[in-house]
Amino acid sequence: MKRALIPALLLALVAGCTTTSPDVISKDDANRMATVIDGVVLSTRPVTVDGSQSGVGAAAGGVVGAVAGSSVGGRRESAIVGVLGAVAGAVAGNAVERAGTREDAVEILVQLKSGERRAIVQAKAGETLNAGDAVIIVTTGGKVRVTKAPATTPAAPRI
Repeated sequence: MKRALIPALLLALVAGCTTTSPDVISKDDANRMATVIDGVVLSTRPVTVDGSQSGVGAAAGGVVGAVAGSSVGGRRESAIVGVLGAVAGAVAGNAVERAGTREDAVEILVQLKSGERRAIVQAKAGETLNAGDAVIIVTTGGKVRVTKAPATTPAAPRI
């Protein structure tokens, strides 16, 4: 029965995995124009984005628990243990899904050129942002990400 439990819990983990990483762009956001705003990082601090509870982990755990419990004892005992196994499996599956979808992130406080301030939380990316860094805030389809501003080059002369 342990062999059935492991694939079901892994399925719950994989089904619930998402990311808020600025390095990962969703298929729906590709090939779309985005709004870009310049700013400067005022501060950053590490935060944790809580994991999701979509119900997939609970459902998978409940099924595995029910099957495992129903194979115990005789007819009457197997029904009771099956129900208890389903409940315990659902609780365990939910906890596994939540832990598996939790992300380390960073809260970035940015000052815009207009003087306004914005706070953005995003998953840790491949680049590290520090106070004083020039950044761009990219908004696409309601999603926001912060990345270092590209190096500026002199504008080409107009003809």
